[in-house]
Amino acid sequence: MQSLASAHFFSLEAFDHQALFDVEAPVWEALHRLSPYLEKTPLGKIEVPIPSTAYLINRSQISIAKGCIIEPGAYIQGPVILGPNTVVRHGAYIRGHVITGEGCLIGHTTEIKHSILLNRASAAHFNYVGDSILGNDVNLGAGVKLANVRLDHAPISFFYLGKTIPTNLKKFGAIVGDEAQIGCNAVTSPGTFIGPGSLCYPCLNIKGILPPHTIYRDKKNK
Repeated sequence: MQSLASAHFFSLEAFDHQALFDVEAPVWEALHRLSPYLEKTPLGKIEVPIPSTAYLINRSQISIAKGCIIEPGAYIQGPVILGPNTVVRHGAYIRGHVITGEGCLIGHTTEIKHSILLNRASAAHFNYVGDSILGNDVNLGAGVKLANVRLDHAPISFFYLGKTIPTNLKKFGAIVGDEAQIGCNAVTSPGTFIGPGSLCYPCLNIKGILPPHTIYRDKKNK
């Protein structure tokens, strides 16, 4: 399972929450560890002004670091940790159990729940990020959705090296490696792995395991 370890997808040296990741475990184990990590981490430190028209729910379970910008009309429900210089724009919806690194962007009408964003990850416009991990410098184009539930509601598994691998997660979106980019209005199937440096064209259904630096496009329109 070495190629599905966190080191295959992310550089963690500059990420403040490296303890979420076990270098020897499959990368999705960080999602299993997310809630317990937030439970044991002291929260409630808000180091920037918050507009009166922003909504902070469970404020004592929300930490917002220096340099963050929280725009009017943003909705943030704890437990949440927003790293330094993260921007949460008007109309963003953070549903809890979210950790961002430094310099992340959560944009207008973007919904995020139970997810980890490494440094400078961007979900800027009309995105859904559920039960997913975005690597350093990842960019989601407008309208990208990381689907996290199977239509039959079965636990998420995937096919790898001739075997079906269970994740023991009922909800699991995507692992998106460092510097990967996903084009506008693309949708990932539950349990998708996108290798670092990959480029995914717009308006596609992305699924499976993409090696690093893959160019994923419609085969009919190469």
